[in-house]
Formats: sequence, C-alpha cells, structure tokens
Amino acid sequence: MTEENKIFNKAYLDMELLRFTTAGSVDDGKSTLIGRLLYDSKSIFEDQLEDVKKASIQKGNKFVNLALLTDGLRSEREQGITIDVAYRYFATPKRKFIIADTPGHIQYTRNMVTGASTANAAIILIDARNGVTEQTFRHSYISSLLQIPHIIICVNKMDLVDYNEEKFTEIKNDFEAFASKLSVKDIQFIPISALKGDNVVKKSQNMPWYFGGTLLYTLENMHIGSDYDFENARFPVQYVIRPQSEEYHDYRGYAGRVAGGIFHKGDLIKILPSGFTSTIKSIDTYNGELEEAFPPLSVALSLDGDFDISRGDMIVKANNGPKQGQDIDIMMCWMNEKPLQLRTKYVLKHTSNEVRCMVKKIKYKVNVNTLDKISEDKNIKLNDIACVSLRTTKPLFFDSYSKNRITGSLILIDEATNETLGVGMIK
Repeated sequence: MTEENKIFNKAYLDMELLRFTTAGSVDDGKSTLIGRLLYDSKSIFEDQLEDVKKASIQKGNKFVNLALLTDGLRSEREQGITIDVAYRYFATPKRKFIIADTPGHIQYTRNMVTGASTANAAIILIDARNGVTEQTFRHSYISSLLQIPHIIICVNKMDLVDYNEEKFTEIKNDFEAFASKLSVKDIQFIPISALKGDNVVKKSQNMPWYFGGTLLYTLENMHIGSDYDFENARFPVQYVIRPQSEEYHDYRGYAGRVAGGIFHKGDLIKILPSGFTSTIKSIDTYNGELEEAFPPLSVALSLDGDFDISRGDMIVKANNGPKQGQDIDIMMCWMNEKPLQLRTKYVLKHTSNEVRCMVKKIKYKVNVNTLDKISEDKNIKLNDIACVSLRTTKPLFFDSYSKNRITGSLILIDEATNETLGVGMIK
C-alpha cells in the first residue's frame, strides 16, 4: 500500500459517522428518496444499478425505479412496500452515513423502533398531497420517545402540487403545532421531490421560494458532536483482558465502549457494584495508548491495584455515579406476538449486565396517534407502547434515557426461547 493510500484510508476512517432513519406513511416515497440520495451522490455500484434497471423493466416501469435499491426482499419488490428494516451505507467527502429504511405500516412499529434506536437523525416524509396524517404523528412520537436529537421533515411529492409554497407552509405549520407536545431539540423542514430529485442532492430550480439547504447538505453539516452525554462518565465493562504473555505478564485491562463522559489517565474512579475506588493507570487501544477516552470510543482501561471486576460491572467517576435501584419505571415498546404477562420472570439486559426481572404494574398504554394515555387497558401486545414498572432481582446502575441513551435503555428477553420481547427507555 502506497503512502498516499495510507493517508487516504486514515482520513476515511477518521470521518464522522452519522446514522439516520427514514419514516413515513405507506407510499410516501421513503425508498425512492434513499435511492435518489444514493444515485445522485454517486454511491451506487454499476452492478447494483443494472439489477435495479432489470427489476424496473420486469415491473413494467418506463423509468429506473430507484426505490428498488432498498426494497431488497422479494416480497417488498412484489408489493412495492418496505417490510423489514433495510440498512444502506454511503459516504461523501464530508461524512460517512448509515441509513435505516424503516417500514411505514402500523404492524411494523417494532421494526421502526429497531432501526431508529441508534439514529442521530430521523427523516420523516410527508406526502404534500395528504399533509400531516396519523402515521406522521406515530412516527414523530416514536422518534421523540427514542430521543432522536434531530428530525428532518421532508415534504415529498412537491411536483404533484405544482411546487406550491402555500401547501408547504400549511404542512409546516400543522406539524409545528403537534411538535410542541414532543421533546425534540432540532426540527428542520425541506420541500422535495424524491422522484424528480428536487432538493435531495441538487438545489431545485422549481422552488425559488425555498432558501434552505438540500437534504444532503443538511445531513453533511448537521452538528452531532453534542448528541452524546459528555458530562456523566459511564464505562460498562464487556470483557477482561489478561494476555499473560511475557511482554504483558501482569496486564489486566477492562474492555468496553465509553457510554458517557470523558475518562482521563489518572482520573479517580469508582467500580460498581463493589464501590471500590482506584485511578486509571492507562487507556489502551489496538493502535496504542490514549490520554483520554470519550463516547463512542471502544477502549481498555487498566487500573491501579487488583480488583474483582467482570462483565456487567460499571466504571464511573468517583464523584458522579448513576442511579441505583431494583424498582424501575420504563416506557416500553412490546415487540413479540406473545402478550406481556404480569408477574412473569423475564431476562433483562442493560448495557453489558444481565439480570432477571418481572413486570410489577402496567401504568398506562399510549395511543401514539393522539398521545392520549389509556389507563384502563392493561393488555399489552405486539407494537403497543406502554409505561410499566419493573422489579429486578439485583440493583441496576442506570441513568434516565433522556440523559444517556445507552445507560438508560434495556431489553426484555424470553428465558425459554431467547427471543426479544420488549425494549425499554428508563424514565
């Protein structure tokens, strides 16, 4: 490998990664938008484009149907809808991207939760002809529930309303009235035509009244550095490294991913649940030692002194610990065909920790279309969202989901089948 290639590869690897998800009602054009984004940004291989051209001809289309780039399942291409979450990766000179194309049908709410759980941004499409719908409310609420920091409202199919500014303004005002009930930091509005390419990658000549940036420009320049929790230092231990080689005979490192805060060499830390304190002797990576570690770096911490630390323990700053408890209230999305059972034992996974738990109480369900709380209905089934109280067999160390999306989230697992039953955001 030449020196130029090494420099290019390092620069490429160091580029910032933005994860975003798409959501919208059926036929709002999510897959077409992603296809257009990939096509116009020159992020499609020739063989992929050839496959899409052939599939378009088979469907009787007189144009290249870019939606087929993300509708990968045969049943999706046959029906012209998105069923499962489709992940696509592309990069521009400014940033790397991972796209999660999520389905719009109500029966696939769990799929949207899966695709949006790690997203920095959510693109919510609205058909310019139909305006804000119940599906828009549902997807916006889920985005807010998952604490996605940035929401981009793409008013699509502007070509079918003659690129009318008044129609765009009406939809913008309707959404802003609803968004006042949500906890979203940053909302932006872009009028687009995914089919024609207006304001996706290139500035539209058909909407001179719009002075904002294109969708790609917005994604490339979105500030995501402050999306992580840099105040509360959290390091869930995933693995203990003991090489026991001649070179590293006495080395003991605790490997994991920094979930919050900034750890420095020499910091005074506390080990949970034991409560012992120590100082950080070194912060190690495959490429050498670091002076500090911050989200989302994966590192190994070595400490002064010998301690019994294992997977599931947590290293925090000595003067800033998480909450501790066995009784936890969560907002939960149920993701299994089997309904939730009160007083049934489930496996709970929180960061790298695993405990047993049971659901003590169902407080209320949420009507995601109206945001109404339904207290009388205690039947929690597939795709329902509810507030429930859990009791764990041993204390968890956690933060609220609004403070830290990693230490504030958990999943429930069926002991017998190992299936994921529900995902929870700690209140």
